Amino acid sequence: MRSRWPLVLILAFAGGAVLGPALVMRDAPEQTAAPPPAAVRGAATLTSLRAGRAVPEEGTPEGVDASRRTAIVRAAERVSASVVGIRTVKEEPPARSLWDEMFLQRRGPRMGLGSGFIISAEGLVLTNEHVVRGASEVRITLGDGRVIPVEVVGFDQLTDLALLRPLEPPATRLAVAPIGSSTELLIGEWVVAIGNPYGSLLANPEPTVTAGVVSGVGRNIIPQGNSAGGYYLDMIQTDASINPGNSGGPLVNALGQVVGVNSSILSETGGNVGLGFAIPIDRALRIAEDLLERGSARRVWVGVDVTESGGDAWQASAVVIHAVAPGSPAEAAGLQPGWVIRGVGERPVRTVLDWEARLLDARVGESLQVAVHDGRRERTLRLDTRDLPSITAARVRALREFDLVTLTPAIRSERDLRSERGALVVGLTDAARGVGFRAGDLIVAINRMPVQSAEDAARLMERVAGRGTILAVVERAGRAVTLSFSVRG
Repeated sequence: MRSRWPLVLILAFAGGAVLGPALVMRDAPEQTAAPPPAAVRGAATLTSLRAGRAVPEEGTPEGVDASRRTAIVRAAERVSASVVGIRTVKEEPPARSLWDEMFLQRRGPRMGLGSGFIISAEGLVLTNEHVVRGASEVRITLGDGRVIPVEVVGFDQLTDLALLRPLEPPATRLAVAPIGSSTELLIGEWVVAIGNPYGSLLANPEPTVTAGVVSGVGRNIIPQGNSAGGYYLDMIQTDASINPGNSGGPLVNALGQVVGVNSSILSETGGNVGLGFAIPIDRALRIAEDLLERGSARRVWVGVDVTESGGDAWQASAVVIHAVAPGSPAEAAGLQPGWVIRGVGERPVRTVLDWEARLLDARVGESLQVAVHDGRRERTLRLDTRDLPSITAARVRALREFDLVTLTPAIRSERDLRSERGALVVGLTDAARGVGFRAGDLIVAINRMPVQSAEDAARLMERVAGRGTILAVVERAGRAVTLSFSVRG
């Protein structure tokens, strides 16, 4: 059986070029009369060609028929100046074994590439998170060839978005992309994808344009073998070619307005097959605002766990409430386990991914109108949203390496954890990552002593620090993982 198509996020370079046939010179046949001078021959030929050329309309560049200036041409002209190429330097990790030394030839700095577009007069650039992930240096290249060093203001791996800012104020005014809306896209309407494909393989700094249509909206993708993990929710699908290096560039409608951020393609080969996806611009701008204000994206919490039932060849699936967290907005709204969620606002909810997409696009503090079926009738309830409980919980610092919060029923529901007690890791240093810890780990025991709270975990670690090995048991993705490390006194 053929495997499912994996989501390919590639930055690749093409091979060499193929030259045309060589020009072969042959002896000319003997002439009976001398030919006219070359200048005369050329003039006569050009005169005959120009005689049939249409006269351009007023206001149109000489030689360009006005009918060629279609909406696609005007859209590309309106946005192209704001599109930038992105070059990154990513440090390759040192060899960890003899195998690495023998078979992984390329070590040290590695170059990456992508695209982005300017969204403010100060030079803020919106792009994909995977374009700048792990970069130690980032630069943007403008269409006129200028290169500007930038810093990463913030990034959000879940939505695959990042915000960049020039290290110094731009010396001249920069072109800003006109922004549209992704809420009213029409299936079949023209769009263009603009970016810098294949990086330095094409020496010109100007971005290139590919055209297509909006193939679909609200597309949920479950990538296979995706290095970033997670899902791509509520995406715009297009057949406009999104080639390697185009990631992060704008998807533009026929009015010359940015409606999406080009992100990925579905392909078995790594080449474009007409299945490209872009992040809706309304979501991208909301995430960009969060990144500019606080360096990270805010997530809403409502305190409801859902499951999917049905969904075979004969019956549509339904999103059923499995559990409601105590003290949550869902409990306050009156939601009950067993009820079926039909929609949020004017948008239907048919799958769990639809539900997650609706929450992903909600703002903290916003009230959602949730349509449900309680087993007897349809009803609509107002559901308020809050910050994630793990964000607002009091933090405890442990060993100057960990930020911990005490597990509560609300946090347990938020993180879908099995354990009822423990200390959740919400922040950690590179040293803590180096011994195997990850953000989101729940510490349930230290040196065989159960952990009841964040304060408990910090106290147990301090007791052993400098005198022996700390043995920590954590819950991670529903499994128990044991980590051991020592702390110098």
